[in-house]
Amino acid sequence: MTSTPYTVADVMTAKVIAVTPDTGFKDIAAAMERWKVTALPVIEGEGRVVGVVSEADLLPKEEFHEKGPGMIEQMRRLGDTAKAGSTRAENLMTTPAVTIRPDATLPQAARLMADRHIKRLPVVDADGTLKGIVSRADLLKVFLRSDDELTEEIRESVVERLFPLSHKEVTVTVTHGIATLTGSVRDDHLIPLAERLARSVEGVVDVRSQLMAHTEP
Repeated sequence: MTSTPYTVADVMTAKVIAVTPDTGFKDIAAAMERWKVTALPVIEGEGRVVGVVSEADLLPKEEFHEKGPGMIEQMRRLGDTAKAGSTRAENLMTTPAVTIRPDATLPQAARLMADRHIKRLPVVDADGTLKGIVSRADLLKVFLRSDDELTEEIRESVVERLFPLSHKEVTVTVTHGIATLTGSVRDDHLIPLAERLARSVEGVVDVRSQLMAHTEP
């Protein structure tokens, strides 16, 4: 009923800074600092993503720089202590990488980030080749859509389609992302559906419905 949902491809950053498995520790740290990112995809061959190296993967080297871990801590944190002694991306990275496809919806990306407690996802095609990267900030880009743009989409994709006979009696206003629907409609049983579909429009913050059943003269 509504227009095609925004996908990861619509908001991702296509230009991605990546490293290879043999990239050294200092080069990784330098790339993070230069490009102001907290994680980098690790690629090999024609761009296939094999892992992700993040600030968290680099920190054990600093943590255990002055004093190595005790035996109990070393057993408890085998992964971290191993990374503390590593110098290349292939030994520092987290693998397999948590990735997402370009055609995934924004809610799917948001759920994956929340479930895995990560801030960004490499975007890969069916072959695992890197196509971009999507961050939490990218997912919020839809909320930058203008009120006029949201108003037009709600009117065209929701109101006019659901209420072909009475859509002219419905007023749609959007202020700071909050959509308000007012007026009377003949198919009043569709009012809850109209509210739900308006709320699903990408960039809408909330919906306030004041729609009523049309009263015949």
